[in-house]
Amino acid sequence: MVAIVRPGERDAGTAQTPGMFREAGVSGALSGSTGLWMGIARNDPGAASAVHHHGESESGIYVLEGRVRFRWGERLEHAAEAGPGDFVFVPPHEVHAEENLDPAREAVLLLARTTMEAIVVNVPDPRRAEGA
Repeated sequence: MVAIVRPGERDAGTAQTPGMFREAGVSGALSGSTGLWMGIARNDPGAASAVHHHGESESGIYVLEGRVRFRWGERLEHAAEAGPGDFVFVPPHEVHAEENLDPAREAVLLLARTTMEAIVVNVPDPRRAEGA
Protein backbone atom coordinates (compact mmCIF):
# COMPACT_ATOMS: atom_id res chain seq x y z
CA MET A 1 0.00 0.00 0.00
CA VAL A 2 1.26 3.48 -0.86
CA ALA A 3 1.36 5.89 2.06
CA ILE A 4 1.61 9.68 1.80
CA VAL A 5 2.78 11.52 4.90
CA ARG A 6 2.01 15.23 4.74
CA PRO A 7 4.19 17.88 6.46
CA GLY A 8 1.72 18.24 9.34
CA GLU A 9 1.77 14.47 9.89
CA ARG A 10 5.53 14.11 10.41
CA ASP A 11 6.69 12.71 13.74
CA ALA A 12 8.78 15.14 15.80
CA GLY A 13 8.94 12.52 18.56
CA THR A 14 11.94 10.88 16.88
CA ALA A 15 15.41 10.79 18.44
CA GLN A 16 17.01 14.24 18.69
CA THR A 17 20.45 15.81 19.01
CA PRO A 18 20.97 19.23 20.60
CA GLY A 19 21.41 21.87 17.90
CA MET A 20 19.42 19.88 15.33
CA PHE A 21 15.69 19.19 14.99
CA ARG A 22 14.52 15.99 13.24
CA GLU A 23 11.09 14.90 12.00
CA ALA A 24 10.32 11.41 10.71
CA GLY A 25 8.41 11.17 7.44
CA VAL A 26 8.77 7.49 6.51
CA SER A 27 8.79 5.03 9.39
CA GLY A 28 6.98 1.93 10.50
CA ALA A 29 4.48 3.95 12.53
CA LEU A 30 3.82 6.60 9.87
CA SER A 31 3.89 4.63 6.63
CA GLY A 32 4.12 0.92 7.44
CA SER A 33 7.73 0.79 6.23
CA THR A 34 9.58 -2.35 7.28
CA GLY A 35 13.17 -1.46 6.32
CA LEU A 36 13.50 2.26 5.69
CA TRP A 37 13.47 5.39 7.83
CA MET A 38 13.45 8.87 6.27
CA GLY A 39 13.05 12.31 7.70
CA ILE A 40 13.97 15.97 7.64
CA ALA A 41 16.57 17.68 9.83
CA ARG A 42 16.97 21.40 10.44
CA ASN A 43 19.88 23.32 11.91
CA ASP A 44 19.17 26.85 13.09
CA PRO A 45 21.15 29.69 11.49
CA GLY A 46 24.79 29.42 12.55
CA ALA A 47 24.03 26.44 14.83
CA ALA A 48 26.05 23.26 15.21
CA SER A 49 24.66 19.92 16.27
CA ALA A 50 26.03 18.10 19.25
CA VAL A 51 28.41 15.23 18.53
CA HIS A 52 26.62 11.94 17.80
CA HIS A 53 26.48 8.76 15.74
CA HIS A 54 23.69 6.55 14.43
CA GLY A 55 24.72 3.15 15.75
CA GLU A 56 24.44 0.34 13.21
CA SER A 57 22.56 2.51 10.74
CA GLU A 58 24.00 3.83 7.50
CA SER A 59 22.82 7.39 6.83
CA GLY A 60 22.25 9.09 3.51
CA ILE A 61 21.86 12.86 3.65
CA TYR A 62 20.74 15.19 0.86
CA VAL A 63 21.25 18.91 1.43
CA LEU A 64 18.06 20.74 0.47
CA GLU A 65 18.95 24.22 1.76
CA GLY A 66 22.01 25.90 3.26
CA ARG A 67 25.71 25.14 3.53
CA VAL A 68 26.71 22.58 6.12
CA ARG A 69 30.15 21.60 7.40
CA PHE A 70 30.32 17.95 8.43
CA ARG A 71 32.97 17.04 10.99
CA TRP A 72 33.86 13.43 11.74
CA GLY A 73 36.53 11.20 13.14
CA GLU A 74 37.70 10.17 16.57
CA ARG A 75 38.50 13.81 17.43
CA LEU A 76 36.31 15.35 14.70
CA GLU A 77 39.59 15.97 12.89
CA HIS A 78 38.05 15.64 9.40
CA ALA A 79 35.80 18.27 7.83
CA ALA A 80 34.02 18.80 4.52
CA GLU A 81 31.35 21.23 3.35
CA ALA A 82 28.17 20.34 1.48
CA GLY A 83 25.51 22.52 -0.11
CA PRO A 84 22.20 22.23 -1.96
CA GLY A 85 22.15 19.21 -4.23
CA ASP A 86 24.99 17.40 -2.47
CA PHE A 87 24.63 13.89 -1.05
CA VAL A 88 26.54 12.84 2.08
CA PHE A 89 27.07 9.26 3.27
CA VAL A 90 27.76 8.56 6.96
CA PRO A 91 28.77 4.96 7.77
CA PRO A 92 27.59 3.10 10.88
CA HIS A 93 29.04 4.25 14.22
CA GLU A 94 30.84 7.25 12.61
CA VAL A 95 31.02 10.00 15.22
CA HIS A 96 30.12 13.32 13.57
CA ALA A 97 28.54 16.76 13.89
CA GLU A 98 26.90 19.18 11.46
CA GLU A 99 27.49 22.94 11.44
CA ASN A 100 25.22 25.37 9.60
CA LEU A 101 27.62 27.86 7.99
CA ASP A 102 24.94 30.49 7.29
CA PRO A 103 24.32 32.83 10.24
CA ALA A 104 21.07 34.10 8.70
CA ARG A 105 19.23 31.01 7.35
CA GLU A 106 18.49 27.51 8.58
CA ALA A 107 19.95 24.45 6.89
CA VAL A 108 17.50 21.74 5.80
CA LEU A 109 18.60 18.14 5.22
CA LEU A 110 16.73 15.11 3.88
CA LEU A 111 17.71 11.98 5.82
CA ALA A 112 17.51 8.28 4.98
CA ARG A 113 18.59 5.44 7.28
CA THR A 114 18.96 1.69 6.88
CA THR A 115 17.33 0.90 10.22
CA MET A 116 13.70 1.25 11.21
CA GLU A 117 14.57 3.19 14.33
CA ALA A 118 16.08 6.65 14.02
CA ILE A 119 19.09 5.66 16.11
CA VAL A 120 20.85 8.66 17.65
CA VAL A 121 23.63 8.20 20.18
CA ASN A 122 24.76 11.56 21.54
CA VAL A 123 28.37 11.45 22.75
CA PRO A 124 30.70 13.89 24.55
CA ASP A 125 32.53 16.29 22.26
CA PRO A 126 36.10 14.89 22.06
CA ARG A 127 37.46 18.41 21.47
CA ARG A 128 36.25 19.52 24.91
CA ALA A 129 38.00 16.59 26.59
CA GLU A 130 41.26 17.77 25.01
CA GLY A 131 40.68 21.38 26.03
CA ALA A 132 40.18 22.54 22.45
